[in-house]
Amino acid sequence: MALKLAISGKGGVGKTTISAILARLLAASGKRVFAIDADPVSNLASALGVSEDPPITPIIELRDIIAERTGAQPGQYGGMFKLNPEVGDLPDRFSRERDGVRLLVTGTIDEGGSGCFCPESAVLRSLMQHLILYRDDVVVMDMEAGVEHIGRATTRAVDRLIIVVDPGGRSQVAARRIRRLAMDIGIKRVSIVANRVRGPEDRALVEKNLADFDFLGFLPIDEEIADADREGRRPYDALDKIPGDFRSIADRLLTE
Repeated sequence: MALKLAISGKGGVGKTTISAILARLLAASGKRVFAIDADPVSNLASALGVSEDPPITPIIELRDIIAERTGAQPGQYGGMFKLNPEVGDLPDRFSRERDGVRLLVTGTIDEGGSGCFCPESAVLRSLMQHLILYRDDVVVMDMEAGVEHIGRATTRAVDRLIIVVDPGGRSQVAARRIRRLAMDIGIKRVSIVANRVRGPEDRALVEKNLADFDFLGFLPIDEEIADADREGRRPYDALDKIPGDFRSIADRLLTE
């Protein structure tokens, strides 16, 4: 079974950019990669350089598909609908590809905690299970900021949950909460990527505050990434320009 990754963290720590660069590096290694945008504020297409013309409609907003597969109209809470709808064709049908990475925008339910008991959640749950359990593709999931997705148990079968933090204390508090909830649903492998590390002092601070975590890597403040974000383009359009810090993380994911 291919590598399945979920990437989470407090909003604004750079998890979408990291998800995109890791997906590109994994694809460049010869893997077939699905990058899943499960954040309600969808930015993974831009980070991957995937065209949004025509606009990408998240799976969660495909009302006709949801009604067809579940036998119930979206927005119906309770009632009768298929709990395990057929979704096997959706990843290839609704994804867009660039440089070996297929982007699938799922969206997310506008509910906290465990999500809603509704046709939309049935489709999303079945889709994530299909991608993680039954597809022999590498999956990189850019999850919504915070911890709400953990309660929906969509990441239960992932190989590793990567929590992105920065030197700020709030992101580190969020990391502990995310890990606690992840372990509650059976995710045993949780790692940290520290982003926007300005130097040895920042690194030492993060290592001290999160000493009981596994660290996958440390990424410095990067002007190219900041410029790309401002300009609405993907950073490091040329793959060989991606810094070695990212490559070390990708190599470790592949070898472990």
